[in-house]
Amino acid sequence: MKPTETKHKLEVTTPGDREIVMTRVFDAPRQTLFNAFTKPELIKKWLLGPDGWSMPTCDVDLRVGGTFHYVWRNDTNGKEFGINGDYREIARPERIVHAERFDEAMYPGDALITTAFDERSGSTTVTMTQVYDTREVRDMAIESGMEHGVAASYDRLAEILDQKSA
Repeated sequence: MKPTETKHKLEVTTPGDREIVMTRVFDAPRQTLFNAFTKPELIKKWLLGPDGWSMPTCDVDLRVGGTFHYVWRNDTNGKEFGINGDYREIARPERIVHAERFDEAMYPGDALITTAFDERSGSTTVTMTQVYDTREVRDMAIESGMEHGVAASYDRLAEILDQKSA
């Protein structure tokens, strides 16, 4: 068994009618995690969801008012989907706030995402809070199974971090 499989898992909660909160602990400093979430060359290595996907497009203009655009490709059938958004707040290396929407809408409106990096004793807790326009839209996001893609991506990131520290 890999240490990342037993030691840290993605926790998903819905504390309010419009929110999804996903939390995961990583054995790395928060600056390392902040970089992994903001540098295209790093994002393309781990933010891939389930195995068999790649990220041919990863554009990041990391500044308040800047934008991002990610496109994922299924390496088996070539199907693609993307998200884009804009940065609302950046507090290095503590927090990023951005709006996000799918290139081809899977649900109405944007999600407002706050990603916080809290370091304690050399480990960093990443907490991603997603706020949707309505409970119905939040429920559509949950029903999409997106937490499975996030869990797979976070597991991949943990493996990359483990390899760097070995």
